[in-house]
This record gives sequence, C-alpha cells and structure tokens, in this order.
Amino acid sequence: MARVGKIARRTFLIGAAAVAGGVAVGYYYYRKPFPNPLEAELGKGEATFNPYVKIGADNTITIVAPRAEMGQGISTTLAAMVAEELDVGLDRVMVEHGPASHAYYNAAILEEGGPFAFFDESMTAQAVRSGLGVVGKFLALQGTGGSASTRDGFDKMRQAGAAARQMLVAAAAQKLGIAAADLETADGSILHKASGKSLTYGAVAAAAAVMAPPAEVRLKDRADWKLLGKPQKRIDMLAKLTGAPIFGIDVRLPEMVYGTVKMSPRFWSKPVKADLSKAEKMPGVIKIVPLETNYGHGFGIIANNTWAAFKAAEAIDAQWSDPEYPLGSAAISDVLKQALGTKGSVMRDNGDVDTAFADAPREKIVEADYAVPYLAHATMEPMNATAQFRDGVLDIWCGNQAPTLVRQLCANAVGIEQDKINVHTTFMGGGFGRRVEMDYALCAALMAKETGGRPIKVTWTREEDMRHDAYRPAAIGKFQARLGDDGMPIAVDMKMASPSVIAGTLRRLFPSISPLGPDKTIVDGAYDQPYT
Repeated sequence: MARVGKIARRTFLIGAAAVAGGVAVGYYYYRKPFPNPLEAELGKGEATFNPYVKIGADNTITIVAPRAEMGQGISTTLAAMVAEELDVGLDRVMVEHGPASHAYYNAAILEEGGPFAFFDESMTAQAVRSGLGVVGKFLALQGTGGSASTRDGFDKMRQAGAAARQMLVAAAAQKLGIAAADLETADGSILHKASGKSLTYGAVAAAAAVMAPPAEVRLKDRADWKLLGKPQKRIDMLAKLTGAPIFGIDVRLPEMVYGTVKMSPRFWSKPVKADLSKAEKMPGVIKIVPLETNYGHGFGIIANNTWAAFKAAEAIDAQWSDPEYPLGSAAISDVLKQALGTKGSVMRDNGDVDTAFADAPREKIVEADYAVPYLAHATMEPMNATAQFRDGVLDIWCGNQAPTLVRQLCANAVGIEQDKINVHTTFMGGGFGRRVEMDYALCAALMAKETGGRPIKVTWTREEDMRHDAYRPAAIGKFQARLGDDGMPIAVDMKMASPSVIAGTLRRLFPSISPLGPDKTIVDGAYDQPYT
C-alpha cells in the first residue's frame, strides 16, 4: 500500500481539518453561485442565462469559454460542451473568453494538487480531492493550467447549455400554448412537429432568461451526442490562418504610446547605480520610470514607438546588487548535489525496495544520473500587455492564464479596487505556464500610470524575457532499477532534487503565503506513473 512521507501526512491532516471547518462555517457560501458577470455587459437585445451562454434577439448565440486559448484547442472543446447540450452546431455560435470573474473558477487545478497519483482511487485520495475542490470554490481562481480545463468544465459547461435549453423550451411552451414535453430543439430553434410551428432561440431568449433556472438539469445520454467524442473544426483556425488581430501583441488603440522594460538580470536585485541620461535623450523617448514588483526591480521605457523604446533600454547603464542565490551553473549544481545527499520527502513508497536491491546481482541493476538546467519558457509570441489608466479605471489587454490574478495583483500595484479593473484576455502565442506569471501585466499597469491617460503597449524583447523569465527549475536525479530475468524492472528507486516550483510561485504572486509540506510538482511524471 502506498504511503506518503511524514511532512505530507501532517500537511494532509492540517489541510483536512481546515477544509472540514471551512465547509461547516461556509456551507451557505459554497452552495451560493457567483453573480453572472455577463449581466453587466449585455448588448442591445441580448439575454444571458448563466455565465456561459448569451443569446441575442437576432438568434446570435454566444458561448463563453473562460480558459486561456494558447494553441491547445480548449476554446473549441469547452464551446462544444455547451453547444452539445444547447443543441446547436459549433458553426452557429460565437465563442468569447469572457471577463475576469470568480464565476469561472477552476476547481480541478486544486483537486489534483494533493500528494496522490492520478490513478490513486483510495478513500484518502478521493477525500482530499473532494476537499480541495471545495477549497477551489472558496479561492475562486480563474486559471488555465495543469491540464485541468477539460476535467473542470466537463460537467459545468454541459449543465450550462442544458439549463439554457430547458429554459428556452419552457418559454416557447408558454408562447405557443403547447406542453414543453411536446417540443423539440434543433440547431437553434424550438419545434412542434405535429403543428409545424417553430420559434428560434432568439425569439424567446428574453422571456426565457428571466425564468428561474431548472431545479433539475437533464443532460443528454452519451449515445445521443452529436458533437462530443467526434472530430471538430477548430473555431480559432480561420483567424489564425488569415492573420487576424487576435493576439495581445495585435492590440491597437487610439493615441497609444509604446514601451519596454529593462529589468534586473537577477531576481530581486536592486539597481545600486544607474545612468539614464543617454537613454532619456534618444529620439522618440518620452519618459523612463522605475519599476518595482514582486518579480524584481528595473526600468520602464515609454516612447513613441517600440523600436525607440528597445534602443533606449539598451542604452541604460545599470549596476545591480548581488542576488541571494548562487550564480552560475556549477554553483547551482553543487547546491542540488548537496540536497540530493540529504533525507528528503517521500512521495511514493511501495513494497520493500531496499531488500529488492540488496540481493540483486550487479548485472541486474541499472543506474543513471540525470541533470537538467534552468529553462526559459520561450513563448512564440513575445511577452506583452497593453494598459490604459484613465479616470481611476485600469483596462488591460493581454494573453494570460489567470485573469482574476491579473485583476487582483494589478489592483494592488496601482492602488485601486478590483472592480475598477477590466481584464481583456486575448489569444496567446504560447503559454506553458509563463503567462500564469504576472510580471508583464504588472509592468504595463505601472507604466500606464505615467502616460496621462494614453494607452501604452509594453513589449518585452526576446532577450529580456530570456533573462527574466520565471524559469523551469534546474533539477538532478539519481535513478536505479533492478531488472528481473525477463529484463523488465521489478524495483525502481528514484531520488530527485530541485528548487520548489510552488515556493517560487508563491513568492512572486503571494509573498505573504508560505507553502505547506513537500512540493509534489518536483516529482510529477515520476512518482505518479503506474509502474506495475
């Protein structure tokens, strides 16, 4: 039977108690749905049924797929879930990302965050997943990551489509004077075959939207699916093939100025000396401002065009304080080797591995040492964000993987309430976790305060992103396997050392929060495999 190391068990007990107490105190809050953010931005003739569906009087059907589209096709998948139950084809709907809202929280990211392999269906593992899902509702983080979007959306997106369809049928039944049970739906219309009467969804959308949501949402049987489980054309493919302006770097606004950043090449180092005079005198440069965030210190260059900003950044002569961590690959490797030689947390312990190796002939043992360096995400689309701070309201346009985090952290940085920030999430040319980080959005927000109300597009050079990425950590590992007579492994022992991914992320995003227990992400892909 698998066991988890002592630190992880202690963390589980503390977390379980916290979850239990939270559920007892906040059950009402947990059951209460978040407000529908679409109600505040409906166009003329539009009606909304829930955070995922709005329908216009002209029968325009819009589905909100609130996960970051970065090439993985999630906008198509989530839209298909709603469309399946709404009984419309994907060619009949428009798909939007939607606003930053707690209504779009992703519980599945946390559900798989416990120290259990995905195939572990023990009562303990299931209880922790359930508890973490509850925590996910309370934290209400709208985020894309961990391959969790499909798992998170599979029920809620289908239920959103089914609920809207039931409300539309009920409204049509009232208008036609026909029992709802005698009506059918097909491709955006409600039909009564016996009489030949029909109504489009748009014709009854306004009346349907004010009805109470159904107490029981009826989902289709899998055998009746028309979209799910079948190949679908990507809804974003035409725009990408034709070069439509759908990415953050494509944003254009009237009277826009441009900018870039020159950050410390080492995290959290401060400028001890800086000469800005040459950069400030360069053609096109408007202003150079200091930047200070949880990601470190640097300078923001505001200019009339991006190239002028880039050249001015190169002209800044700055010296930086020494970092708090070792510099150079050799020094980092030494730290990791020392860590590998100490007793660490145990994430999986099946059987008696020591005995299996103790009596093994030498020729039956295979050993290998591995090492990987720090690695930048290197997204295809350069890091960028456009921001406008005017009349106490901040609008920010960027590809991002966590809109509510953009809103929260930018509000803190600029010094305004979160309801004074509008996050416009665009498609992104690659994410890989890089756009979970908020440095590029924070810099744009801070620089927008210095432009007198004009919008500013802040674009990072490729070199700046490589120097100041939130890197995938370096890691080393010592692996051993004892082979059986058939040449297949009968025992495996893996030891790994790496900086904590979670601890680093928390320091950048929430520096007041300390991680609890071991970081299982260090050994993801190793401990959670079905070796037997």
